[in-house]
Amino acid sequence: MVIIKTEKEIEKMKKGGLILAEILEKLKKAAKPGFSTTRLELMARDLIKEKNAEPAFLGYQNKKNQKPFPTALCLSLNYELVHTPSFPNRILKEGDLVSIDCGIKYQGLFTDMAITFGLGKISPVAKKLIKVTRKSLELAIKKIKAGIFWGDVAETIQKFIEKNGFSVIRNLTGHGIGRKLHEEPSLPNFGQAGQGTKLEEGMTLAIEPMVAVGSYEIETLSDGWTVVTKDRSLCAHFENTVLVTKKGAIVLTKI
Repeated sequence: MVIIKTEKEIEKMKKGGLILAEILEKLKKAAKPGFSTTRLELMARDLIKEKNAEPAFLGYQNKKNQKPFPTALCLSLNYELVHTPSFPNRILKEGDLVSIDCGIKYQGLFTDMAITFGLGKISPVAKKLIKVTRKSLELAIKKIKAGIFWGDVAETIQKFIEKNGFSVIRNLTGHGIGRKLHEEPSLPNFGQAGQGTKLEEGMTLAIEPMVAVGSYEIETLSDGWTVVTKDRSLCAHFENTVLVTKKGAIVLTKI
């Protein structure tokens, strides 16, 4: 069931989204070669606490018998796509591709955001990957408005990514968000126009293109969480929480 948010809920999500965007901007500035994933994690926890918010990922479980997620951040490097815990500690290196995904709960409502960036000098293909993934999110957001189908957005994402020679991840999707971290509908990053969920005014969505240089096939490592590309090719992930209106999408996690 799709949840339409009230005006009060939307106002709270706008405040939470701004807090989350500021936190990710500070984490990106702090992430340098020689900096540790543990320091970024502890910094994130402090920043979230300062804003009277709660980390959405810490302790999260998506399967019955699965160990709770151990950190506030998903901090993925290079061929790690998503859901990589910040512990155990690792040192960031020159040339690394870093994806930071963070969610918070603020005044009872959730927002979610992710960015990918390179440390120091990165390869031309890594630069292109970041640019294309970010642009695919921007194109998706421009496409969104009440009355269209999710397939219209998904087709836009897929065509742009594949036109640039990269692969769209198939087995993970964006999602509704707000009262829960994950709500209906599921929002794949590939599809056909005119298909999927019809978008309605007042929906809040976590839009998150996930892109690989090589194959779109993925696998989960033995920690039960970290998702990597099966062929170990570089990958990137951008995400924003948006509000659907009749005139278009309003980005709630805008830096």
